[in-house]
Amino acid sequence: MLRVFDDENGVMNCDIHSVNGEALVVSQFTLFASYKKGNRPSWFRAARHEISVPLYEEFCTLLSQALGKPVGTGEFGAEMKVELLNDGPVTICMDTKNKE
Repeated sequence: MLRVFDDENGVMNCDIHSVNGEALVVSQFTLFASYKKGNRPSWFRAARHEISVPLYEEFCTLLSQALGKPVGTGEFGAEMKVELLNDGPVTICMDTKNKE
């Protein structure tokens, strides 16, 4: 598990188990938009529903098992309003094809 939560010294040294954290999984295929052909985004490379829905559900199941507790989920493909309190200026982009 990634250590992305602060310890008592303010150092990212704790994982989600250490802080007794919870997870909310909300699908957002719009992050996969391409704008290389102009000003309007395209999602031609995004997976179709018959592929993406089972992947989303499997991810939620595996994460729940790893955490040992249920995870919150959104409704796949629905327009949702999600309120977020972002604790810190950290955003980590993870490329699963290149873990270096």
